[in-house]
This record gives sequence, C-alpha cells and structure tokens, in this order.
Amino acid sequence: MRRHELSDEEWEFVRPLLPESLRGRKRLDDRTVLNGIVWKFRTGTAWRDVPGRYGPWATLHRRFRRWALDGTSERMLEAAQARADTAGEIDWLVSVDSTVVRARQHAAGARKKGIRSPDLGRSRGGLTSKIHLACDAFGRPLAVVVTGGNTDDCTQFTTLREVIRVPRLGPGRPRVRPAHVLGYKGYSSRAIRTWLRRRGISHTIPERADQVRNRLRRGSRCGRPPAFDKQFYKRRNVVDRCFNRLKQWRGIATRYDKTAESYKAAVNLASLLMWA
Repeated sequence: MRRHELSDEEWEFVRPLLPESLRGRKRLDDRTVLNGIVWKFRTGTAWRDVPGRYGPWATLHRRFRRWALDGTSERMLEAAQARADTAGEIDWLVSVDSTVVRARQHAAGARKKGIRSPDLGRSRGGLTSKIHLACDAFGRPLAVVVTGGNTDDCTQFTTLREVIRVPRLGPGRPRVRPAHVLGYKGYSSRAIRTWLRRRGISHTIPERADQVRNRLRRGSRCGRPPAFDKQFYKRRNVVDRCFNRLKQWRGIATRYDKTAESYKAAVNLASLLMWA
C-alpha cells in the first residue's frame, strides 16, 4: 500500500457500497480508480498530474464526475451511516458549525449565462466557499451543505438540519431528528430556537452579546433567558476537530473544483473514510 491509498480494511468497508457495472466492456478496477481519486484530493494536485499507476486521468475524472452527479457519493455516505446506526454506534448529540475555504482561480470558470455559481462568494480575500457541517458526538459527518463563503451560518441552519437523513437497514423511516443540538452563538436567533422547539429538539446555543443587552434593556417584557449549560457546551469542539480532519485533504482545504457537485463529492468521500 502506497501513501494516501486505501488500506485493506478501508477497502473492505467501501467495496460493498460502490455501484456495480453489470454490462459493457470490462472497466478499470474500482479500487485502483478510488485510490487515484483519493490521491488526487489528498494531495490537491491536478487531474492530469495523477500518477499513471492509477490509470488514465480522464478515466478517474469521468468516473468521479459520474459518482458526483448521479448521487453515488451521497448514497455511499448514507449507507455507511446506516451501518453505524444499526450497530448503535452513532451518538445523536449533533454539533453544527461552518468553515470558510479559499477557492483558487481554477474554481472560478464555471459560469452560466454570465452569472457566477452561487456556491462561490467574494470577500476581501477573494473567492471563497463555505462548508456547513453537522456531526455526531464522535466528530463524524452526518450532513454537509456547500455555499458561498459570504453566506451567513444562521440562514443555512434549517437546510443543514433537513439534510440529516440516516436510512434504516431494516424496516422503518430514516432517522432525521437529533437528540440534542449544539451550536455556537452565530446560530442564536429566535427563529432557530422556535424551529427547534416546535420539533421537540433540545439545544444548547449561547446568546450573542447584543441579544443579552436587548433582553436586559427590555426587562421582564423580553421573558426568561434561554437555558445554557457551559459544561455541556464544551462538547461542541468535536465539530472543530472534524473540520481539522477534513482539511488534512489539500483538495478540500483549498477548493480547485469548478462545480459544487464535484467539491461536495470530495467532501463526501473524505467523510466516508472517516466512518470507515
């Protein structure tokens, strides 16, 4: 096994999740292709620079794009989560957060009718994307949403929450509701707290300083402050450690992909191997 390639244990975990080709001529081995794709995103290199031992770069890119566009990467991640949930290995204490990713000029070429893709935002630092992430209590990704880097976190909270969907291997509906949600003060809003309360989801989100001042200024008319447990809130750092592991992949720490589908598929692949 070479550097950045799948170990035998990881391959045995991933192999049953890959789609099978039942017709057509014999194609390049899936393990070789997957090793080449992983090598590409772990190193952050261009597709044309992937070593020839993994096969033609065009074959790797074509199969990766197919898995990205037809939802294979998402289904593989959901299948891995379903295995863990069936074995009782998911702790449904969910932490949410986001991280900004610098986008290189290579990611800025995919335009439609002169309109830049909404998953790229412009700030003083240039083009950026943002990964919104929900993970379990062990720091493993449950849901991912990719937006422009100038998108507010609170506007994507309900979208991120609704993306959480862990299927059952047996009968029953998918698991979609966390037992508890931890979020930093950027998610502190009346709309989010009401949304969670109506669905019976307990949460620990600190108030922003301006909200505290406004509540004290209004006195009893503003009601009681939301409950907050400092010791419980300390467990939210697992989402930061999850981002740290994802950004060890240079192709994720810096975005080179022109389309959101390809970039999100790379994040899904890294997340899948974290479950492995």
